[in-house]
Amino acid sequence: MKIGVPKEIKPQENRIGLTPESVKTLVSEGHEVIVENDAGFEAGFDNEQYTNVGAKIANTASDIFNDAEIIVKVKEPQKVEVDMIRENQIVYTYLHLAAAKELTEGLIKSKSINIAYETVTDDNGRLPLLAPMSAVAGRMSVQAGAHCLEKNQKGRGLLLGGAPGVDGGTVVILGGGVVGENAAIIATGMQAKVHIVDKSEARLKQLVEMFGDKIIPEQSDKIDLNKLVSEADLLVGGVLIPGAEAPKLVTREMIKLMKRGSVIVDVAIDQGGCVETSKPTTHGDPTYIVDDVVHYCVANMPGGVPRTSTLALNNATLPFLVKLANKGYKKALSEDKNFLAGLNVHKGDITYKAVAEVFGHNYVAPEEAIKK
Repeated sequence: MKIGVPKEIKPQENRIGLTPESVKTLVSEGHEVIVENDAGFEAGFDNEQYTNVGAKIANTASDIFNDAEIIVKVKEPQKVEVDMIRENQIVYTYLHLAAAKELTEGLIKSKSINIAYETVTDDNGRLPLLAPMSAVAGRMSVQAGAHCLEKNQKGRGLLLGGAPGVDGGTVVILGGGVVGENAAIIATGMQAKVHIVDKSEARLKQLVEMFGDKIIPEQSDKIDLNKLVSEADLLVGGVLIPGAEAPKLVTREMIKLMKRGSVIVDVAIDQGGCVETSKPTTHGDPTYIVDDVVHYCVANMPGGVPRTSTLALNNATLPFLVKLANKGYKKALSEDKNFLAGLNVHKGDITYKAVAEVFGHNYVAPEEAIKK
């Protein structure tokens, strides 16, 4: 198959869909890989590294969209890219459609086949293609939040880790999944006071086994969230409902209870955010203030560390891509129910229930869609 890798064009997005090592694997399987000129440069991969392993370099994105059977990206297609997607073309990338009505409509209209990294599952119901970037974003959330707490960033002027004789700050992490766990790794390492809120008692027990008394587990239905939010110096939103819009756990009224100069990092912003006052920002202009609270809501946080992120992402996405290219999408998806869960839009049909529900569209089961 012909596999195309365009340069990412979302603002401050410097990751790339395939590393040279991944290209080498695909070429060895007999596939042709086309990479846009300098697409990997900001992630530390130059054209020569790609041509050395058998890739062809295309001058423009349109050359790739016109020629490739599979488009491999990192972030959701931007409008100019959606306009280039062809009927029956396979798009393999993060989509986050539940928070993107215009994109969803564009993909429906294109009659393409769209597989979302973030809804591919494993046998335990986890999300193996989302996990690497959730881990990166979780770790970055505390790093970014600590920076935003500095006075010149309009924060409280508080060092998250404290100082000799001075207590560290209080971090409240909403969600004990991959984001929450990785945020806790950094926050406890900084010696902050760390609360992790989750609805699952079993998951909280796992986290206590992992972190011991370095964290304070909080079961969501047994706490006063208003009080906990008001105590936070740094609030990390890491709540996820796979493929669906994030629930708004923190209301505007709760924000008013927070301390002046405290910080919110809403990692769930790709799915609409779990804080009522959240709106997407970019690495170029990452923060804004509501009721004296600093909001950091960058929608592609791992794009800030593109080399680490690209390498981590490819470790997870490549095995599925090899199956897709070797077998074709119908056989690859029909043989693997976990991979099939990644199919979100297929030739004009929405094939992921949560996306169909949020927009009031007709839902077609993916196993039925691929029989057409």
